[in-house]
Amino acid sequence: MSNIYVPRKAPHQRITKETQSELELNLDGSGKTNIKTPIGLLDHMLELFVFHGFFDLNLMVKGDTHIDIHHTNEDVGIVLGQAFKKVLGDKVGIKRFGSGFAPMEDTLGHSVVDISGRGHFRINYLTVPSDKSEDGYTHKYLEHFMESFAKQLGANIIINVSNPTGSTADLHTIMETVFKSLGLALDQATQIDPRRKEVPSTKGIID
Repeated sequence: MSNIYVPRKAPHQRITKETQSELELNLDGSGKTNIKTPIGLLDHMLELFVFHGFFDLNLMVKGDTHIDIHHTNEDVGIVLGQAFKKVLGDKVGIKRFGSGFAPMEDTLGHSVVDISGRGHFRINYLTVPSDKSEDGYTHKYLEHFMESFAKQLGANIIINVSNPTGSTADLHTIMETVFKSLGLALDQATQIDPRRKEVPSTKGIID
């Protein structure tokens, strides 16, 4: 049955020996969130992502952050990507492609999404962020989260970040442009195009 005629929302969970994640995702929401993970900065970024993507997301996560944030950060990306793939179902009628721009001060994030079934992620910086952590978070954690999300969703996600050459990039600012622009792009890619009556692929399937 095509998702054009059914609500595009569902609960999802993932439980491992390292993390326990439970969520409910509504693709056709209004940007409402109830997000609680052990990583405060990630919570904030996911709220921006959901708000600008017009999704609704309830997300509760417990993780082994007494060791470090690596497992929790990765598993949030995994479970969120799995939830989007689950809710998209057979993908009949979706636009598939999306693009979004989000500026913040002198930094500009541009995200491009193709829900192709082939998970791939790349981020390009004009100025590579400093490795200085913010609440233990670095740009490497950002990249790991996005890679996990893209692979589980089955989407090709490319993000370009433009910021002043020669300056020390502020991680918080960069992450805001990344998550906001990704929310805008994914909102566009997951929308139903009334002209499209089949899966948006010449192969006839996106798996």
